[in-house]
Amino acid sequence: METLITNGIKVSVQPSYQPEYSRPALHRFVFSYRITIENLSSHTVQLLRRHWFIWDGNGAVREVEGEGVVGQQPTLAPGESHEYASWCDLATGIGNMRGAYLMRRHSDGDTFQVGIPLFRMVAPVLLN
Repeated sequence: METLITNGIKVSVQPSYQPEYSRPALHRFVFSYRITIENLSSHTVQLLRRHWFIWDGNGAVREVEGEGVVGQQPTLAPGESHEYASWCDLATGIGNMRGAYLMRRHSDGDTFQVGIPLFRMVAPVLLN
């Protein structure tokens, strides 16, 4: 599990290879990831947007941006957390993801970035 704390917001990521959806012979490797966002700050915050960078083993980079996470823009009071799961596919059995969330503090309306830690995705067949 990879973890990063930015501006009092802790983001933890746990990736997992999904062999039942992957087709290595067709260059399709599917990975899921579970993210936990914890508000360690003294402010209520809302997640507004996400911005991802996804690299595969060939050096190809994809960029994904959009509102919220899996259709939600969760609000977290101090001490609260939000967990969600998502997925991505790669053309190779190894890759990386990292990114950032745009958050807003309810107390003053200011927005700020929260880092999503770099995490590796590796198909177990490559580890043999």
